[in-house]
Amino acid sequence: MAKFVNLYSSSKGNSSYAGNSAGGILIDVGKSYKFTKESLQRNRISLDDIKAIFITHEHSDHICGLRVFLNQKKVPVFATQGTLNSLLKKGILNNKDEYYDINSGTEICNMQIIPFATSHDSAESCGYKIVFRADTSFCVATDTGIITDDMREKIIGCNGILLETNYDDKMLYYGYYPRKIKDRISSNLGHLSNYSAAKFAFELLKSNTTRFILGHLSENNNLPELSFDTVTKSLCTNGAREKEDYLIDVASSKFGSQEFIL
Repeated sequence: MAKFVNLYSSSKGNSSYAGNSAGGILIDVGKSYKFTKESLQRNRISLDDIKAIFITHEHSDHICGLRVFLNQKKVPVFATQGTLNSLLKKGILNNKDEYYDINSGTEICNMQIIPFATSHDSAESCGYKIVFRADTSFCVATDTGIITDDMREKIIGCNGILLETNYDDKMLYYGYYPRKIKDRISSNLGHLSNYSAAKFAFELLKSNTTRFILGHLSENNNLPELSFDTVTKSLCTNGAREKEDYLIDVASSKFGSQEFIL
């Protein structure tokens, strides 16, 4: 049995689990080791199940708990070379750790993990496509200002996706953030808005993606109901029916994780 579990996701911390009967992987460790361990336990996932960790990029909400996690459990870390270099420079990784450049992909626990470039203001950010079987896959696509060609090529046709809906346009525009930060968030190297994600969600639905988790919501520039309504209205306007044509949920920043059996 294959499954994807979003353990937690927000602008304050992100982590997901993908696995099967042979074990699984973590994608990012964006909160403390203690919090991540409890999140795993609440989802009946043992630390022994974790065979590797895949990092999307070096921002703190994705690697905050990585160093302590590796101190507690030695597993290989995979990331792009740019991200690895940054983690080494920050002291998050050291020469005692086992780490690898993800390159074009790798296989762990009979799952193929394929990276794709994202557009973000980091060293070399990426998302991941997890192929459980020939006809079953799930993608993690957050921290990107636009949908790149590489993203579209890798993601189209996946069964499910953790898709970024970071901000609501009006909340960001009228919010208290300085203009420089607002411009950074809404730039091509920032984050996806609810509206941008909604457009891409419909494109995905047409390619047979039926399971959506809306993630990486800003705690200051978005609300779960706004994220949910924007995406579902887009899909509904185009004739799709929730719970009949697709399943959708908004990721929790705490312990209310989302699980999809694939």
